[in-house]
Formats: sequence, C-alpha cells, structure tokens
Amino acid sequence: METKIILLVEDDPDDEELAVMALLDSKILNEIVVAHDGVEALDYLFGSGQYAGRDPARLPTLVLLDLKLPKLNGLEVLQRLRADPRTRLLPVVVLTSSTEEEDVIASYQLGANSYVRKPVEFHRFAESVRQLGLYWLLLNQPPPLKQE
Repeated sequence: METKIILLVEDDPDDEELAVMALLDSKILNEIVVAHDGVEALDYLFGSGQYAGRDPARLPTLVLLDLKLPKLNGLEVLQRLRADPRTRLLPVVVLTSSTEEEDVIASYQLGANSYVRKPVEFHRFAESVRQLGLYWLLLNQPPPLKQE
C-alpha cells in the first residue's frame, strides 16, 4: 500500500514549518510535499516543470492550499484543479490567513472542500493543522480519483 501524500502549498516559511511539524506530531505516517507557489503546485500535480517525470496519476490524498501565493494565487490553482478531470475530485482545503468574505465565497464557488482561516496564535495554528490532517486522512472517505 502506497503512503498517502499531503500537498502543502505554502509560501511563508514559518507557516510551512509549523504545518509540517503539526502534521508530523499527529503521528500519521504520510509523505508531505511542499510547493512554495501556485506554479510549483500545478507542476507537481500534473508532472510538469521541475516535476517532469513524476507519475501524475499518483495524486495526493489532500491538498492544503494557501490563497496568497506568488506566481499563481490559490484561487487560480483551485480553478485549474477543478477544470481538469484528473484532479476535479481531489480534496482541497483552503488554509489561509485571509479574512476576506470574497475569498471564502470564491473558494467554495471554485470547488474547495473546506475553508480554514489560519489562527494567528502558534499553538492554535498547529492544532488546527493537526485536526485537519486527522480528519481528511483518517476519517474522511475520499472519492475514487480514477474516474471512468
């Protein structure tokens, strides 16, 4: 059985470190792949650019997607994911510091499975990420990613 992959799309090094630590502390043995901008995330998912040669059929079980990203923002990444049949059903949780109502609405309109605001306080942020990982990797029943 292959290890489940979590794709963390995060450009802030502090938030990246906190999220990775929280996921590792939850004692779930998953591969965590980090993309630092929207282009890198899409390259990883579709096996292009620096990830050319990676099997794009091996999709992550969960994408944790920040909205405020360089090169291509999170909403644009989400739009491209939902437009492609290979990633249309991939679970995507928007994990962002944005408090803009327009971002919440746009995220859901584009097909986000969940929208979570990053708590400012260190321990609350770590606990939020830990709970997200536990829910989406252990409790949630994902759709089959290979559609016929």
